Amino acid sequence: MADTEREERHTQVIRVLLVDDHQVVRRGLRTFLEVQDDIEVVGEAGDGAEGVARAEELQPDVVLMDVKMPGMDGVEALRRLRELANPARVLVVTSFTEQRTVVPALRAGAGGYVYKDVDPEALARAIRSVHAGHVLLQPEVAGALLSQDEHGQGQGRGGSLTEREREVLGLIADGRSNREIARALVLSEKTVKTHVSNILMKLDLADRTQAALWAVRHGMAR
Repeated sequence: MADTEREERHTQVIRVLLVDDHQVVRRGLRTFLEVQDDIEVVGEAGDGAEGVARAEELQPDVVLMDVKMPGMDGVEALRRLRELANPARVLVVTSFTEQRTVVPALRAGAGGYVYKDVDPEALARAIRSVHAGHVLLQPEVAGALLSQDEHGQGQGRGGSLTEREREVLGLIADGRSNREIARALVLSEKTVKTHVSNILMKLDLADRTQAALWAVRHGMAR
């Protein structure tokens, strides 16, 4: 079984789109990622608008997105991708660490946030993690989000969750993907997706990132 799962991981290639206004950064990312057996760079874009267009054209699995770019920035590009219901997961890769930059990007739908000085191997792991459905936040980034006042978003609504939904929410906060949650709770992935949708609706949250942070804030993390 272990050998089969290992083979499946190697045969499943993650298609990546690079969105950054600095060509030298894109070139460096491409050079490193192209030596990864399970990652393929399928395209590049120099700003948010082009990134959205290329994401719609190429349908990548993961988009590596800078935040500060001329014209349409990364946050607005994230919002556009969400409006278009584009299935790509977005990993923000940037040099900006300020809360006013970090928080809007994650609330706009980013699946993770890492800095440009991240170790190359750690970046590859981050891509795989985000692709698998995990919420990937460096500790200081999570702290920035938790310190923000969301004006009571979801406050007091935890009582509407069923016991099973609370279990699912705890596993989301633990960074588990739907597949991993399904295995842990002996459920189908379809059932887990239904639970996740119900959780987001009941708590009035936009995505898994917000759900994970809500769980941490209200003491429901495992």
